[in-house]
Amino acid sequence: MFYRKPIEERIAERQAKLRPLKEGKHFEHGPAKFVFISLITIVVLVHFVGLAIVMHFYS
Repeated sequence: MFYRKPIEERIAERQAKLRPLKEGKHFEHGPAKFVFISLITIVVLVHFVGLAIVMHFYS
């Protein structure tokens, strides 16, 4: 009854209105960035704690 553009065309129009992204200043997905930084932080902390435990028992 009412004409609506296909979703692909609506997405393409919306993306065409966006300004160009700055090189090196953009991370595509905010939640992915949060997960990535969190995992890196956890891995580094676990390594430091493990190193402290090993140094404590083998010194």
